[in-house]
Amino acid sequence: MAANQEDTQEDVKLLGIVGSPFVCRVKIALKLKGVQYKFLEQNLRNKSELLLKSNPVHKKVPVFIHNEKPIAESLVIVEYIDETWKNNPILPSDPYQRTLARFWSKFIDDKIVGAVLKSVFTVDEKEREKNVEETYEALQFLENELKDKKFFGGEEFGLVDIAAVFIAFWIPIFQEIAGLQLFTSEKFPILYKWSQEFLNHPLVQEVLPPRDPLFTFFKARYESLSASK
Repeated sequence: MAANQEDTQEDVKLLGIVGSPFVCRVKIALKLKGVQYKFLEQNLRNKSELLLKSNPVHKKVPVFIHNEKPIAESLVIVEYIDETWKNNPILPSDPYQRTLARFWSKFIDDKIVGAVLKSVFTVDEKEREKNVEETYEALQFLENELKDKKFFGGEEFGLVDIAAVFIAFWIPIFQEIAGLQLFTSEKFPILYKWSQEFLNHPLVQEVLPPRDPLFTFFKARYESLSASK
């Protein structure tokens, strides 16, 4: 545990919403480090003055505030947490492996998150099919990258695993709602096995949001979109 653990715990806040995969990333990192923090639930339809002040550029969650210094963007926040609290490292010590972890984490945001959301919440059928194919292609890259490792980080989970909580927890909800087969054990056996290991990790289980309210929320959104066709 880092020698300055007590000092860095003085004033730690997380602005977020319970059902966000990006907020969940930060919660996992904080749990891994054993950092105590205050969670401030936000209403994104009526954004708080603190959120607008802390993240004036994007006006989105999560926002991490450490000793009155705000930081936005989930992967940036996770790296900051890792550099500030040295126990239980999230990124590899080797520079090359650290660079690869950053690459694949960004790959998830750039190539998977958007494609999945468009696969589910797009009215146009051709656009949906295009994004389903892009999702398959991107997940296959991760399947190949994981190979025979337990986690992307090796024997313990790290940055890529935390970034991929969207794949493990949110994609199964979305595909059930939309009747799609985006991420299955048949298509991606290695990645699916990883997802079960990750979701069943005691630390991860402690911070995952309740599934049923999320399912209900996104199903209502999906049905509303379908009704507007």
